[in-house]
Amino acid sequence: MTDSEQFEVGSRLKELRQSAGLSQRQLADLASVPHGQISMIETGRSSPSVASLRKILGGMSITMSDFFAPDKPLNQEIFFTPNDLIDLTSQLYKDDNPEQARISLKQVGNAKAHNLQILQERYEPGADTGKTHLEHDANEGGIVISGEIELTVGDQTRILKAGDSFLFDSNQPHRFRNVSDRPAEVVSACTPPYL
Repeated sequence: MTDSEQFEVGSRLKELRQSAGLSQRQLADLASVPHGQISMIETGRSSPSVASLRKILGGMSITMSDFFAPDKPLNQEIFFTPNDLIDLTSQLYKDDNPEQARISLKQVGNAKAHNLQILQERYEPGADTGKTHLEHDANEGGIVISGEIELTVGDQTRILKAGDSFLFDSNQPHRFRNVSDRPAEVVSACTPPYL
């Protein structure tokens, strides 16, 4: 797929599901999502949140990075320019998820090869990872580079400003929101990779 081609989340999901030899119902069962959700995504009638897509892909042991960059060769590059970062979310969000459409997540290199995911995150005002909190098997941490971000982990919530940082067990339900009137930039790391 070239950069100029429109990435179709539903078509890609259907291609991967069929390659795995799974019916929509089987994948829904493996991912613990409602049976109709797979059909709605594959036919373009629904756009999944990051949490939902990650859960569905987990049913097939596929990362979001592999989902969005299937033909990217596994290499051992050391240095990266801004244009080399892998955009994990700009094509995921549609207009029906306005809070999530304000999030940009860009990955440095091949997370799977290094068992470490490094992200450049940007949250526009009003951005929200969703009312359904994220949970995954990993540990993650990061530093707020500019702006402010509200982070909820379990029953704790704090607004982090430039220079503040975080580190937690990602099995705890968590959510990122920008409740300010200016963009927030975060650099984070997660191991093992979860997107």
